[in-house]
Amino acid sequence: MNKRSFAAACACAVGALTLTACGSGGGGASQGEDVTLKLVAADYGDKASNSSAAYWKDVAQRFTAANPKIKVDVQVINWNDIDSQVKTMIQSGNVPDVLQTGGYADKVADDLLYRADEVLSEKTRTNLIDSFAKAGEVKGVQYGIPFVSSARAFFYNKAVFAQAGITEAPKSWDDLRAAAEKIKAKVPGVTPYALPLGPEEAQGESLIWELGNGGGLTDAQGKYTLNSQANIESFTWLKSNLVEPGLTYANPATTDRKTAFADFAAGKAAMLNGHPSLIQMSKEGKVDYGVAPIPGKAGALKSTLGVADWMMAFKDNGHKEQVRTFLDFAYSKENTLKFDEMYDLMPVTEDTLQEMTGNGKHQDLEPFFALLPNAVFYPLGDTSWDAVSAEIKKSGGTAVSDPAKVLGELQKKAQETVSDQ
Repeated sequence: MNKRSFAAACACAVGALTLTACGSGGGGASQGEDVTLKLVAADYGDKASNSSAAYWKDVAQRFTAANPKIKVDVQVINWNDIDSQVKTMIQSGNVPDVLQTGGYADKVADDLLYRADEVLSEKTRTNLIDSFAKAGEVKGVQYGIPFVSSARAFFYNKAVFAQAGITEAPKSWDDLRAAAEKIKAKVPGVTPYALPLGPEEAQGESLIWELGNGGGLTDAQGKYTLNSQANIESFTWLKSNLVEPGLTYANPATTDRKTAFADFAAGKAAMLNGHPSLIQMSKEGKVDYGVAPIPGKAGALKSTLGVADWMMAFKDNGHKEQVRTFLDFAYSKENTLKFDEMYDLMPVTEDTLQEMTGNGKHQDLEPFFALLPNAVFYPLGDTSWDAVSAEIKKSGGTAVSDPAKVLGELQKKAQETVSDQ
């Protein structure tokens, strides 16, 4: 599947980028005063014509029309630059009121954010899909507010399956291996299972397979368990049943997700784990695809890997009440539905999920909708996760060659990262 501006000095003299309230530290403004909230958001568009800026400016205009004393100053930044620019803002004291990006834990560690219950009404909070709300917690307290989501499901090429004599999507790992063997024998030139364990998203594909065997990244107490016996068994199975028999790429550890997706959309790969963006790619490639729950060791998984981007509210300018008013407006069904449909993303609120489910318009996403409530997430609330994730991206894919050794080394690095904090 990740995840991630303005200037306001005490003199309040920075033109269009000026905040209404001077200073920092939470003094804030009373509800009777005019306030300008500073919103910084990531750009989900791939070109100027579909930039997220148009969406947020429309939301801001309609919000101010309904709340004349609260204006919203919008800045949208591309994904490559947003984290570094926000870091500069924070360091220089030009802190946004509201930020929408890929992660929140580092801001919590620096005590910069309001709790979610301080800036969301009870109605808005209870409307968040529970699994996503819990993924926004640090030590049991929610700070990250889910904004949009994605999930993983199993994609397969129906035409290739028919050619190989396969009548249904595999439910277990053994089913998947048997299907891959038939495809290799009867449909030469097609990669039976596209296994992307390269540095682009090794942590995602790895976790999916680990979940399939009851493993994962952490235990119930949040401690890293990268080299658990269940995880070692998962990679051992991959090595013996897919990699060594030649049922996937020759070197999965150097193969990125974008390659696997492109191969599937071109009809060159028969099966893989994918997220909703692969739907449009498959249609453009004229691939007759199917989507099903992800196969696990003993049967189809009832959960899936969930990914979310986040909204958060900063304490620095003291605009808690105004931020709550704005976020309640931004999280209305009208707005969340519009954004999700604009970018083919998944909802994080119950009312939008209900609206998008079962109406035929979003039929392609139905398999994902069914999995969302039980989504499993990376340990997003742990400030060590970014560093641990980087290590998994770098070398985790090589676990298919020596599972115990590679996962053991990753576990050691994870423990060192935690002890350094």
